[in-house]
Parts: sequence; C-alpha cells; structure tokens
Amino acid sequence: MNLTIITSSSIATLFLGALFVSPFVSASESGYNLVQQWSVGKISKWDYLDIDPVRQRLFLTKSDHVQVLDVNSGKQIGEIQNTLGVHGVAFAENLKIGFTSNGKSNSVTVFDLDSLMVKQEIKISGLNPDALLYEPASQKLFVFNGKSADVTVIDAKTLKVISTIATTGRPEFSVSNQSGKIYFNVEDKNELHVIDIATNKLISKWHLDGCEEPTGLAIDVNGERLFSVCQNKKMIVTDANTGKKVATVDIGEHPDAVIFDQETSTIFSSNGDAGGSLSVIHQRDVNNYELVENIKTAQGAKTMAMDMKSKKIYLPAILNNTFTIMTFAKK
Repeated sequence: MNLTIITSSSIATLFLGALFVSPFVSASESGYNLVQQWSVGKISKWDYLDIDPVRQRLFLTKSDHVQVLDVNSGKQIGEIQNTLGVHGVAFAENLKIGFTSNGKSNSVTVFDLDSLMVKQEIKISGLNPDALLYEPASQKLFVFNGKSADVTVIDAKTLKVISTIATTGRPEFSVSNQSGKIYFNVEDKNELHVIDIATNKLISKWHLDGCEEPTGLAIDVNGERLFSVCQNKKMIVTDANTGKKVATVDIGEHPDAVIFDQETSTIFSSNGDAGGSLSVIHQRDVNNYELVENIKTAQGAKTMAMDMKSKKIYLPAILNNTFTIMTFAKK
C-alpha cells in the first residue's frame, strides 16, 4: 500500500469537509455512525493500522514510528521507534511478539507485545516491504515487498529468513485460510496470487476480471470467498478454491482496506475519495451481495481497523490540521 500523504494545500479542504461530520448525525441505513474523534498528534504520513485484540491496543503506522493507542480511550500507550518508512504491523500472539515492515530501510522490526520494546531488526533482501501476514500454525511471517515483486518468508521462532518467493508484480494486502494457503492481490497486474504455506511456493495466479489496481483483500473463511477492492469503484468476490469470479459490487472511489465481519455477514470498504466514504455491503449468501450504503467519512480516510468484539471501526484522517482517528459504530 502507498503511504497516505496529506499536503498543506489539501488541509483546508479536509477541514471544510470535516465541519459536516458530526457524532450526532442521524442513524444510517446500516446503523453505523461517527461516535468518536481522537486527536493523536501532528500531521504525518501513515499507512496500515491494526488492533491487538488481546491487549485492546490500536497500532497506527506513522512514517518513521508506530503509535500505540488504547482502543477504548484513544490514549497513547507507547511508541515503536526507528521504523523508517513503516507500512504494516502483524502480531504473533503465540510467540508474544509483533512485527513492523519498514519500507525505507528494507527491514522488519520485532517487538515485544507486552512491553513494546524492540527485540531485533531483521534485514531482508526484498525492497520496500509493505504488507505483513503472520501464519500461526506454521509460525511463519510473510513479508510482501512492493518494489522487488517478491515475498520474504521468516521463521518467527528463530527470526531467520528461510525463503524468498518471486511473484510477477507489486503485492498488496494478504489473507490466509484454514487449509494452508495465503492469498494476496497483485496491484499492477490486476491479479490474485496463491501461496502454499507448507512449501513456500507460488501455486496459482488468477486474473481479477473487471478489477483495476486491487488493494485491500479480505476473506470469508467459512464461505471460501475472497473480497478484493479495486480502484475502479468495484469489489470483486472470488471463489477461494477455483479463482472464479462470483460477484461484483459497487463501492466508493480509491479504496484501500476491506474487512469482513463473519458474525454479521458484513463487508466494509474504506475509500479515500473526495470527502471519503465507508462502503457497507451485506452478504446475503456466498454468491450474492448488496451495497447497503456509502457512509461519509473524510478525504484520505482509506485505511482502517475493526475491533471484532465491539464492532467499532477506526479510520485515520487529517481534520482541523490534526491527525485524527475517527471511530464509527452502531449507536
């Protein structure tokens, strides 16, 4: 994923748009509304954010460090420093460690999940490491490198690089299933690729028909469906076994992240279009989907995290010349 960059010329536009965003707006069709806004520091670039559900911490990647917040109060708990060009974060709860991908230093930082203290920095041969995926059964960390078009595989117990998997383009978001496969979008090829976890081999390449520049990817593990969000305002639903397209859904413009909530059969796409939007999609069954609504957010709010316990959605943006986390939830 590219870092989100807000220039000084766009701040005024963002602020004017933010004036119309209120935690007291009327109920939406989906029931999701803006319920909180946290000011979390000065303006910077940012990318992925994710939640440690065990410790109830929100990790926000910000240019050269990771800011860690309490998911309930928004108060800062700590920081992980010296993560130059940081993109992603991943958690290995069974090993009590976490990881960041550092795009400008071509490295992975390993930190303690409890103390947030840095344990080690792993240098990799891949260029511009971006998305990260930890697979607990194999205890492997998969690092998706944007500029070198490959995937670095790290043994999370020994913290040693054990394999490099070549792909054919720029890898983006990734997900895994329960049968030993990892799926990831290839943004500049409009493709979905599949890795066999046991062998560290690329085993399938599927074209995403009707999708331009896929970024975010989510999975319905039970229904065996993959959700790729695309820059041409479409979400493509793919059969995770065959690679065949089963549905196309309209979403907002410039999407980046997508999340599937298994309990409610709901898919969320965060879109950084003019004014910003959160597309809410209902899964009627594994082959049928309907757009419920596009909720107004803020320009540039294209990455997100969701607390599956509280069902709160967190989106970063620049509001009133301040880095802000917006929280959307059902009232």
